[in-house]
Amino acid sequence: MDIVLIAILGVGVYLFGGLRVLREYERAVYFFLGRSWGAKGPGLIYLPPLFAKMQKVSLRVVALDIPPQDVITRDNISIKVNAVLYMRVKDPVKAVIGVENYLYATSQLAQTTLRSVLGETELDELLMSREKINAILKNIIDRRTEDWGIEVSAVEVKDVDLPPEMKRAMARQAEAERERRAKIDNAEGELQASEKLAQAAHLIGAEPAAIQLRFLPTVTEIASENNSTTIFPLPIELFKGFLEKAAKPAAAASPALPEKTAGETLPASLDMARVKG
Repeated sequence: MDIVLIAILGVGVYLFGGLRVLREYERAVYFFLGRSWGAKGPGLIYLPPLFAKMQKVSLRVVALDIPPQDVITRDNISIKVNAVLYMRVKDPVKAVIGVENYLYATSQLAQTTLRSVLGETELDELLMSREKINAILKNIIDRRTEDWGIEVSAVEVKDVDLPPEMKRAMARQAEAERERRAKIDNAEGELQASEKLAQAAHLIGAEPAAIQLRFLPTVTEIASENNSTTIFPLPIELFKGFLEKAAKPAAAASPALPEKTAGETLPASLDMARVKG
């Protein structure tokens, strides 16, 4: 009887010892006597002790950090670039049988692909067309890892570390570009202001009284600044009559010389004056 109980207990321990519970996101690659019998899970599974083994594989998305890589771009600029790769196991059997360590293999493949792709890209294209480069990296890595049962969902370039000399050069270029835009905007403003001033001068010239109306706001602005000195501009039209009167005696005192004198006879009045002299 004792032997029977011991045998029953031994069988029960053996049977219960092979029970395994897998989570929803886990799969077990099942090996019986060294041969693969596919993947099992999730839930409760049974593995015969001493005859079967399993290897758990997570089906969740893994964010794999790609360490900084020294890259020389197509235009011979040395930079450091790091990225992040998002991947998940699509086929657990291939991920276990097809490659020894799928995480390490995918990381090494991502590093070499990052260096090779960025080595064929110019710096300006890398800075401006990052989404395009991310798509190229994702397609290349996903195509290479398909045989490993790995699906790459995205590859993102995180940071581009430039040399200090290149940063200073780019800062000078940006400063020069902003100065150019400022000069263009200033010139356009001057052009628009000159057009408006020409229109205002045309209207004021048609109505001389308008200059007096414009004069009053100017005096108000000067007085609002608490200045002790107030400037009153006088229009030139006030002195126009005095200038015309001063110009008439000057024109009478100095008669204009004849336009032509060579080969012409003098007037009779001048001849008589020369004889009396």
